[in-house]
Amino acid sequence: MLMRMSTLFLRTLREDPAEAEVASHKLLVRAGYVRRAAPGIYTWLPLGLKVLRRVEAVVREEMDAAGFQEVHFPALLPREPYEATNRWTEYGDGMFRLKDRKGADYLLAPTHEEMFTLLVKDLYSSYKDLPLAIYQIQTKYRDEARPRAGVLRGREFVMKDSYSFDVDDAGLELSYEKHREAYVRVFTRLGLDFVIVSAVSGAMGGSRSEEFLHPTAIGEDTFVRSPGGYAANVEAVTTPVPPALPHDDAPAAHVEDTPDTPTIETLVAAANASHPRPDRPWTAADTLKNVLVVLRHPDGTREPLAVGVPGDREVDLKRLEASLAPAELEAFGEADFAAHPALVKGYIGPGALGAESASGIRYLLDPRVVEGTRWITGADQPGKHVFDLVAGRDFTGDGFVEAAEVRAGDPAPDGSGPLELARGIEIGHIFALGRRYAEALDLKVLDENGKQVVVTMGSYGIGVTRALAAIAEGNHDDKGLVWPRGLAPADVHVVATGKDAEVFTTAERIASQLQADGVEVLLDDRPKVSPGVKFKDAELIGVPTILVVGKGLAEGVVELRDRRTGEARQVHLAEAVRAVTDAVRG
Repeated sequence: MLMRMSTLFLRTLREDPAEAEVASHKLLVRAGYVRRAAPGIYTWLPLGLKVLRRVEAVVREEMDAAGFQEVHFPALLPREPYEATNRWTEYGDGMFRLKDRKGADYLLAPTHEEMFTLLVKDLYSSYKDLPLAIYQIQTKYRDEARPRAGVLRGREFVMKDSYSFDVDDAGLELSYEKHREAYVRVFTRLGLDFVIVSAVSGAMGGSRSEEFLHPTAIGEDTFVRSPGGYAANVEAVTTPVPPALPHDDAPAAHVEDTPDTPTIETLVAAANASHPRPDRPWTAADTLKNVLVVLRHPDGTREPLAVGVPGDREVDLKRLEASLAPAELEAFGEADFAAHPALVKGYIGPGALGAESASGIRYLLDPRVVEGTRWITGADQPGKHVFDLVAGRDFTGDGFVEAAEVRAGDPAPDGSGPLELARGIEIGHIFALGRRYAEALDLKVLDENGKQVVVTMGSYGIGVTRALAAIAEGNHDDKGLVWPRGLAPADVHVVATGKDAEVFTTAERIASQLQADGVEVLLDDRPKVSPGVKFKDAELIGVPTILVVGKGLAEGVVELRDRRTGEARQVHLAEAVRAVTDAVRG
């Protein structure tokens, strides 16, 4: 059936939605692909659903071609499997929980590891059944605290998740690589630029994790890469640990008055003015900044934590939270200071920190704070700092943590050169899960010696709706969307302009011929809409080929436009169908 604008369930908008921040959000709403139902929740309209199904088809074809088998789970799931893996608690506020009429606990699935594991346990019991890889394309739910950017970060979204099951780690490695290669094919076919970066596993667990990121300035993920090929999400970057320094000749630590030094800059200025070093000036890198936060653990308990980083760097809260997952961070507030009177706000130093200190607050250090390094830091007295405090001699932490910001020019952990920073949208993530879920849910098979072994698993996700939004982000201009061919809601947008009945009859005939030849057509047959409005709608909707039937019909010609390049040419009426077919099929 022809898609006719006269009857299509569609309303385009001339103004951007008030809440929209990024191009994909603005244009998907304005062009009539989606409509907001609630914060982070969107209704897919006919044109949007067509594009979504085309993205899903690419994913499905590559999954099937790799030998993976499709299943489909419910989105409404019981509590018990997630209780067994502790994720009922670990997910915290990010999980939608509900009760049925009998008071039983359920959830709207954010991900399905547990259900896949139990399904395989129910059906398979021998190593002869493995390896196995099964997948689904399913709606997921996460209670995002700050849903934003339309379908890029929503509370309801479509995801492809697949899971591999192997007898041993060697099998898991093969399954992981097979999925990795399939993902490369998927994103290449979708026309998305992507970078594969090392990542942290977080609440998912596992021994290996990589993200597929689409580089874009509006991306929420920061990643790094080096000239030598190192690439990682900033949360996964490890700090090259400098060697310990000799400190036999270091002066004894001494407390000095440093009034009115509320910032690192004022502290450094005061230190150089009143307490200069003999060898060189003090810099911000010589100061040790102690930052207090509160960890909120999945069971609801709160734990204060102190983090010590060089004063020339900020604490990156995303890196810190990734290092401490599944706990989440909260601000250290006035009530927390009141509960720890040993802490002197603005002048906190290592003397008041540590599990064995008066405060009892765990103290984690940046890996650069190695033995022999000397610091200016808080003296735990109002208006005073301690100078020449030597790590390993005068203080130690309770451990180390990756929390300091990563900066352009920092050395790559593998020695492959200085890092550059970029931003990207996460469109895929793959995990070598190992045996966490299989052990928790008792998924075992008999090996070839008749001995029960725990199955090892991998988990692999593609954000289908997020990939669609990323495609829209990379394929638009100031007039509207410009869909890649094969993903657009139609192959050609036939536009009938003017009031002449012959124009509409001819446009109808061409559209029908194209449809019969297997070309999908969007026909603008609206009788009382001006040519200007029709042209604006065609540019906004973004079908790659536009055929205009209008005033040129009197001379026996129509106009063929390329939406991406803007090129237009006159085509004889008799050649119109072939010209469109050639454009569509390359």
